[in-house]
Amino acid sequence: MKWIITIIRVAIGWHFLYEGCIKLVSGNWTAEGYLNNTRGFLSGFYHWLTASPVRLEIVDLINIWGLILIGLALCVGVFRKWASLCGALLLTLYYFAYPSFGISLLGAHDGNTFIVDKIFIEAAMLVFIFFYKERGYGIDQLAPFLKRKISAKEADSVPQKGITSRREALKNLVSLPILGVFGWGAYRSHQLYGVDVFSGATIQINQVELSKLKGELPKGKLGEHQLSRLVMGGNLIGGWAHARDLIYAESLFKAYNTEKKIIETLMLCEQAGVNAINIGYPTIAMMVKYRKLTGSKMKIICQVGIGNKKENIYDNVTKAVDNGIDIIQLQGNWCDWLVRDGKFDVISGMIERIRSYGIVAGLGAHTIDSFILCEENGIIPDYYMKTMHHDQYWSAHPRENRMPFEVDGKCHLDHNRFHDNCFCPFPDRTIEFVNRVKVPVMGFKVLAAGAIHPKDGFKWAFENGADFICVGMFDFQVVDDVNICIETLQNLTNRQRMWHG
Repeated sequence: MKWIITIIRVAIGWHFLYEGCIKLVSGNWTAEGYLNNTRGFLSGFYHWLTASPVRLEIVDLINIWGLILIGLALCVGVFRKWASLCGALLLTLYYFAYPSFGISLLGAHDGNTFIVDKIFIEAAMLVFIFFYKERGYGIDQLAPFLKRKISAKEADSVPQKGITSRREALKNLVSLPILGVFGWGAYRSHQLYGVDVFSGATIQINQVELSKLKGELPKGKLGEHQLSRLVMGGNLIGGWAHARDLIYAESLFKAYNTEKKIIETLMLCEQAGVNAINIGYPTIAMMVKYRKLTGSKMKIICQVGIGNKKENIYDNVTKAVDNGIDIIQLQGNWCDWLVRDGKFDVISGMIERIRSYGIVAGLGAHTIDSFILCEENGIIPDYYMKTMHHDQYWSAHPRENRMPFEVDGKCHLDHNRFHDNCFCPFPDRTIEFVNRVKVPVMGFKVLAAGAIHPKDGFKWAFENGADFICVGMFDFQVVDDVNICIETLQNLTNRQRMWHG
């Protein structure tokens, strides 16, 4: 038993020691981002710690040197009881920064957890070590030997607890060569590969923390709903990538945006002021799960298509309503296809079916001809959702080669034709249409799927009439995009269209 406890103590000690050393040698490590983005019920306390530069500096020092000293003490067995207690307290602070009370139910890199996660288990083991009267190996066990020198005769004749011989004393130094092996391995790894990419302490992503928000994100109305002018797009979390000829991009997005990461991203969006998301129909289940786990009030806009059953082609609308979707629109490709094929009665029926449930009904499209022809046939939705971006970027194919209704996913090998690269093929005609309609307009693909910088794309869309913009964002982009949106709306100078909504 004593060997087992000793091994566990040394293993946990090494974890502490290594994490502390990595933070120390990284040079610019700080707990600011970790604390600012906490979402537990004690988040106010963690945010308070970062509000003062002095407090934050103290927190960073306690983290780094606390991990190092606790780890060293546990590894070599000196002051092990107090080290285990301090370690358990430190882990408790880590645990309640991101408590596993529902969020970690979702499959992620750490597995499926609820209440009990790896931090919880490690803290529990340290509490056990604190109360357990260990008679294993460590420098602590040398104390009795150093305090009293028992003669060989007395040692043979009188049973003693603890250390009774030099041989036994030497056994208690077993953790030192083990620690040396670990340390040498870590040093060699650092020499060969540089920064340790597996430690969270050294991952450096250019992510702006919530504390850096530059104000409150403005809102507008869509029906009775108050929506942030910046709406979260659903493609990145749904795994759909418009990535030109990068065939691995969709798999990469799905690998990054695990369910846990999606939950974290959506919570971050809400904290940053983004209170609405526009999703594809297959993402409904994910959003229902998010609402149940977090109690979120985020508005959900869902794109629907035509159902497979001939007897009920509007079945998708019914299912969306049953799942509590707030706003429903006909998906862009479906609108383009139905207009192209002259099926205006189906589009009209879709709008009427959505409205029959008392829900705001939208119409999406990529080709502006879809809206123009719908309008000519008397179909006016509660709002339009239109691709809105300029074409001044390298991969946009020549204007003279663009065709109406070509943005349907069918790409051409000829670079001078559509190849998943231009989603608003006629920007001038789009501007003209948007500036004369009297219902709200939500612009999407405003960055041309990553070809245009947000500062450029946001400004172009808002100045040319968009009332809302829908933008797909990874978690590390959220706060930065919100700030860009706030600054853009504060400094609009060339918008001619009045705000609708």
